[in-house]
Amino acid sequence: IAASSIYYTHDDAENNRRKYDIKHGTDDAKNFAGIFCSRLLRRGSGGLLRTCTWSLWIVIHLTSFTRAYSWYCFQYSTGGGKGQESRGEPLRFRPKYGKVTAVESYRAEVHTYMKVLQWCRANAMPVIAVLAAAVTAVFVPPDSAYLGYYDVKTLSCLFCILAVVCALRSVGLFPVIARQLLQLFGTARSVGTALVLITLVGSMLLTNDTALLTFLPLSWMVLQEAGQEKLTAYVFILQNCAANLGGMLTPFGNPQNLYLFDHYHIPVGQFLSIMLLPFALSTGLILLCCLLIPRQVLAVPQRELTLDKPRAIAYGLLFCLAVGMVLRAVPYPVGLAVIAAALAVMDPRALKSVDWGLLVTFAAFFVFSGNMARIQPVRELFGRLLAHGVLPVSALTCQVISNVPAAILLSQFTVRFRELLIGVNIGGAGTLIASLASLITFREYTRRCPEQTGRFLGLFTLVSFGFLAILLAALSL
Repeated sequence: IAASSIYYTHDDAENNRRKYDIKHGTDDAKNFAGIFCSRLLRRGSGGLLRTCTWSLWIVIHLTSFTRAYSWYCFQYSTGGGKGQESRGEPLRFRPKYGKVTAVESYRAEVHTYMKVLQWCRANAMPVIAVLAAAVTAVFVPPDSAYLGYYDVKTLSCLFCILAVVCALRSVGLFPVIARQLLQLFGTARSVGTALVLITLVGSMLLTNDTALLTFLPLSWMVLQEAGQEKLTAYVFILQNCAANLGGMLTPFGNPQNLYLFDHYHIPVGQFLSIMLLPFALSTGLILLCCLLIPRQVLAVPQRELTLDKPRAIAYGLLFCLAVGMVLRAVPYPVGLAVIAAALAVMDPRALKSVDWGLLVTFAAFFVFSGNMARIQPVRELFGRLLAHGVLPVSALTCQVISNVPAAILLSQFTVRFRELLIGVNIGGAGTLIASLASLITFREYTRRCPEQTGRFLGLFTLVSFGFLAILLAALSL
């Protein structure tokens, strides 16, 4: 962003910048807007005025950065000046004749900003969560009440489950289990159904995002070697529905379940009784959709798999300890200390492989929801909305801000945990951002079939919104 405000005296760079301005109709109006924003920031005393002004400043400079990147591409297409580089050759960020020219410096800075932008795209949800928390901090300045926002037990249990599952995945346990099940089937429909059901059962024990990270690569391997790549999009989408909707049955199947289970202190038996009907309906719909997979005979590929049994047994015991933490059978400080110490000795890479972005997202949305609950107009707005029905409002809120932040936010405004619990679970179906797990599925598919992104999005929207509409209609009766 700062690079867009730099003026260069190098003749070639300046001439090319002017050529780009003339060709694309851009000018230096942003400089006037920047001065205008600076004056507003100096004169404005109200928090709302300052917030709006900062937002305007960010938009202006993001636009300027887009222009800077376009000029960077224009430099590349025109050769970057007097023979510095020929058309089509890779850009080189190195000094020319012992000193850095203006064009080379500008390219290096834009290259750095592009790497930052790519990192933000790869970690979109944590970045958005932190920005949302920062915006609410303008209206509710930090104070001692912030310490009460964080649910340390939820964060501890989530960390332990994610860490132990990463360790189990590293010893090759899940592919072995999946292969044993797949060897029982011999048609495309039965294999696809088996992959979907493995994901459904796995989401109950491993959390939905971890189940997808584990079984989507396995599905791609099986379908590719069986010559059924055309079924990848449909099987991936059904696996996504199975992970989001199958994980609703257990308190640790979906991250929002873990939070609501502890926030409302729901007994285990009552939790299972609440989620049994939605789970049964969802499973029935998933099995009906599996019938659309063609019944074609195929050979499941045989591949040698290795399993480190001693480590698998040890990690299995640690997983039982993590489940005991969730079910309140083991004090979470004790479980956290034991699991962290054991993995630090046995498999430090498992601690590095934890989805830290999900933990940061939780922590940031604790701040966001806590601040929103302290803003009186927001309390009144959500009070009126939830009066029309907690279940539909929570399901529709998930379509905009995802199910985890929706659960954290809406839990501040209602005590009707039954409807909220069902709403944020079935709300994981629908849009691509309704669940973090859906973004994982989209990323895994586009990584393997980048040329079929449009087809995948169309099929995903049809299937996912169909699930949402049917479940919402059936459970609202």
